[in-house]
Amino acid sequence: VIDTEVYSNTGGQSSKSTPIGAVAQFCASGKTSYKKDLGSLMMSYGNVYVAQVAMGANPNQLIKALKEAEEYNGPSIIIAYTPCTAHGIKRGMAYVQNEMKDAVDAGYWHLYRYNPQLEKPFILDSKEPSVEFEDFLKGEVRYASLYRTFPENAEKYFTMGSKAAREKFEKYDHMTKNQ
Repeated sequence: VIDTEVYSNTGGQSSKSTPIGAVAQFCASGKTSYKKDLGSLMMSYGNVYVAQVAMGANPNQLIKALKEAEEYNGPSIIIAYTPCTAHGIKRGMAYVQNEMKDAVDAGYWHLYRYNPQLEKPFILDSKEPSVEFEDFLKGEVRYASLYRTFPENAEKYFTMGSKAAREKFEKYDHMTKNQ
């Protein structure tokens, strides 16, 4: 699954994959709800190989996930973070690989693999966030524009998004350590 966090093929409309606070078509004042967690939904089935990847953040983890998904005897899904023009990457689309790395370093996007055939099925490949969450958001127009147009929404949604991302990392870290 290529996750651009918007409906890229229809001009950047908001979707269930759009994160809280992002500006997209039909949510000019920032998306008010959280992004659907497709990976957790798939893991809840208990028999699906699930990986969340970002090539620019960790190409080796991507290759490992592709190999494991291919070898897995059952359904597999790989969710790949894929920035697109609708994000408005301030440094330009030539830096998409860097944007992926920054997303992972900020804890915005988490890298993991879930293989139900293993004794310890969940592997968190992301490290503890090393970049401020909001610093990452400021690098994309879909977030930065909210500071100018609806600053009170930006403050509220970005705080909520940062907290949710932190909690998700802690949940994944806990899952890894307590299997």
